[in-house]
Amino acid sequence: MARHLLGLARGRRVLFDTTASPQYDSLPVLDGADLTPLSFYPWPPAELREIALAHDVIFVGGGNTANLLAVWRVHRFDEILRDAWESGILLCGWSAGMICWFEACVTDSFGPHLAGLRDGLGFLAGSACPHYDGEDRRRPVYERLVQEGFPAGIALDDAAGAHFIDTELHEVVASTGTAGGYAVSAEGERPLDVRRL
Repeated sequence: MARHLLGLARGRRVLFDTTASPQYDSLPVLDGADLTPLSFYPWPPAELREIALAHDVIFVGGGNTANLLAVWRVHRFDEILRDAWESGILLCGWSAGMICWFEACVTDSFGPHLAGLRDGLGFLAGSACPHYDGEDRRRPVYERLVQEGFPAGIALDDAAGAHFIDTELHEVVASTGTAGGYAVSAEGERPLDVRRL
């Protein structure tokens, strides 16, 4: 998956945001990337905007999505991210880093139970749910929320990724032979075509 991500970017400079899990003490292995960690603790770097816009990829790690969004907004990093996106920097991530870009998401930010969060960045319309095959409760909770009026959206199994160009879904990719992606609406779940990497 790392090779695929770098192939989509205009260069190999990757800013890895650890805000969702500030105790994260090791960076992921992204072979071939020039990886720089970004932390907001105890405070963000003084040249936050310049640092972000100097990279080709902003990769957001997993963790607490609600906390991530709150910290970003306090420091106006949400605005910097929009500028980065509009300038062609690749925005991506896993778990919290997958769902933060949408209007709404399914999250465990508020405790071990799952809940709907309607306060995402809104770069992408609708909702998103990660870990669709990795956690037993993800699928039924997401389906129930959408049936009750939560925005329709996309769900991804672990090892799957959704590639959006601007605001349109371009394709779903997966690094295993079984991981999938699904369009979830009030009418039910529809498997999406997947390209195996």
